[in-house]
Amino acid sequence: MAVALVCGGGGALGGAIVDTLLARGDTVVVADLHGSDRTDVLSEAVDLTQPEAVEALWDRLEEQPRWVVNAVGGFRSGTVAETEPDAVRFAWDLNLGTAWWSCRAAAKRLGRDGAIVNVSSRTALVGGANAAAYAVAKAAVVKLTEVLAQEAEVRVNAVLPSVIDRPRTAPRCRRRRSSGRCRRSGSRT
Repeated sequence: MAVALVCGGGGALGGAIVDTLLARGDTVVVADLHGSDRTDVLSEAVDLTQPEAVEALWDRLEEQPRWVVNAVGGFRSGTVAETEPDAVRFAWDLNLGTAWWSCRAAAKRLGRDGAIVNVSSRTALVGGANAAAYAVAKAAVVKLTEVLAQEAEVRVNAVLPSVIDRPRTAPRCRRRRSSGRCRRSGSRT
């Protein structure tokens, strides 16, 4: 049984990742801003946008993880011309900063059999009108993954989901699912 650290495990996508890791028998540590109220995981409340907080998290872990998943993310709409500096900082800190600091800490500590998975977004590759700061931050996550894969002695990969099926996106997902372009979390079809 391995230990898996899921950064952002309190969200919709992170929760589905946690469920999958638990189902295969891993011990899961959920690191999220408010921790987790789940009883089947170890919970750590941590601001993953802060490098010192991420380092302190790793120092607190009783057993070093073998797997690290960076699933933190957040979206605010806006074009390049409209997006205010605070919205850009939000997108970069939440989407890139959390992955950067977690990858940095993991790269210093994981053994050769470890692995890091960064969750980016399809928007990183295809752009996204009215999603400027988010698209650029998620594109940077892809590049971070590529660089770290060359530098680290562990496996490093990125996944780039499209729309995540959750209550706020349900109407859009229903339309996309009918065309075969959106699946429920955990679906294999």
